[in-house]
Amino acid sequence: MINMLKWFLISAFTLIYPLAGEVNVLALSGSTRTESFNKKLINEAANIARQKGAHVTVIDLKDYPIPFYDGDLETNQGMPENAKRIRKLMLASDRIIIASPEYNGSLSAVLKNLIDWASRNEAGQPSRDAFTGKKFAIMSASLGGGGSDVLSNLRAMITRIGGNVISDQTAVTNASAAFNDQGRLENRALKNQLTQEIAQLLQ
Repeated sequence: MINMLKWFLISAFTLIYPLAGEVNVLALSGSTRTESFNKKLINEAANIARQKGAHVTVIDLKDYPIPFYDGDLETNQGMPENAKRIRKLMLASDRIIIASPEYNGSLSAVLKNLIDWASRNEAGQPSRDAFTGKKFAIMSASLGGGGSDVLSNLRAMITRIGGNVISDQTAVTNASAAFNDQGRLENRALKNQLTQEIAQLLQ
């Protein structure tokens, strides 16, 4: 009941006081699988953000293959082009939404690799520029009852490198029953929770 009231108040506030200016949001999933539930979750989050007046860019990491971080590769060849492209999108964004599957209690390798590259600059030095001063919303979808461990790890990692992860987070369990055939989130309680999270992100 308290969460429902909180969601109602945040939603009402957003309707009465729309975004003061266009907010640029980058949204991505840590899964590259075509029918990934985390991709479906990201699309739901992106749609909610657009309805609230944000400009949202959704990217698929499958379109941005990046070699695993290697200090020798960085020294000899510099930052890979796709890592540069995503990092520039992060730098240009005010808010970032990330969904990750839970693999062995942690985030996916492709997402961890992106974060490792994004925490460097093109001069080959550690950099927090793509994270500092930005608000992050994190979420996860899983077939079973997972999600809490990956969200805890992802929150700690982003916070450590300067990002501001909002307190609300969404974990969709039993994801095969939570989404319909069109990839839309049908579970009303989860949809309300996700809406509340995005509203907090855009405040």
